[in-house]
Amino acid sequence: MAYTQQYTDQRIAYGETLVELGRENKNIVVLDADLGGSTMGKLFEQAFPERHFEVGIAEANMTSMAAGLALTDKIPFVNSFAVFSTGRAYDQIRQSIAIGELNVKIVGSSAGLSDFGDGATHQSVEDIAIMRAIPNLTVICPADANETVQATRAIAAYDGPVYMRINRGDIPNVTDPNKPFIIDEPYVMREGKDLVIFATGITVAMALEAAEKSKYSIKVVNVSTLKPFDGYNIETIAQGIRPLLCTEEHSLIGGLNSAIQDVFRLDLDKRIYDQSISDQFGRSARNYQELLDYYYISADSILSYTDNIIENDLLERKANG
Repeated sequence: MAYTQQYTDQRIAYGETLVELGRENKNIVVLDADLGGSTMGKLFEQAFPERHFEVGIAEANMTSMAAGLALTDKIPFVNSFAVFSTGRAYDQIRQSIAIGELNVKIVGSSAGLSDFGDGATHQSVEDIAIMRAIPNLTVICPADANETVQATRAIAAYDGPVYMRINRGDIPNVTDPNKPFIIDEPYVMREGKDLVIFATGITVAMALEAAEKSKYSIKVVNVSTLKPFDGYNIETIAQGIRPLLCTEEHSLIGGLNSAIQDVFRLDLDKRIYDQSISDQFGRSARNYQELLDYYYISADSILSYTDNIIENDLLERKANG
């Protein structure tokens, strides 16, 4: 069942929630690198101009400033496109924030392929992998605007460095707007017995749509925390089901697929498949859906792949008696 709320764009949900949090906690500050109109940091700037810092196109400097602010007991939210906030500022995140476990929240906007018009230079297909590799850093990827509201509140309350990626544009709301976000908890969105889809970010809505259309019984799990990663809970969710599919708007290297593979690396009975972006960069397109179709991470692609996986698994079981 789809849920509706005031927001369907994760960026607006994030920006409005930041303003609410700013009213509740005077220690929250926001930094932007010339993209506040897109990240929605501008909403915080309008409400609290004295607590918003526009640094220009200088992501590394912005991230270092956030580290300094955290040392004065501020709670900095650092905004830029995901590809810039993780790539241009990697050294500052590692050296200045993660090693000291400073309370900085790095928010990567226009993540994945959602900045469809600007192509590979502005699309982040490797940001989760980069951030998951940094010790002490929590990595969050909410499924929709509803979950973005709750996740933003959760990371503001969490004491420690966090990276959260959000998309650009309107996407379906499939999570309950009233459900509090718990870091390191995967959510079963739909029960099933023939196959489990582990999805993250916008692919949660796609997986749910595919599961509804399938003639088979498919369990759908929203994995919105990529690090830390609750392997025991993941194993429990997949218990008794052999084929597993990981779907994500991210490279198959270092993201959700890699995390699931690590959990089941010793379980020879499981059959693990991925529906991720292969080892390649993004590209420009006329619209977002065109890219999702091209990289086979649309709802129709997931449906076709899941049914094929289940049918092959049934044939294998029959052949093996």
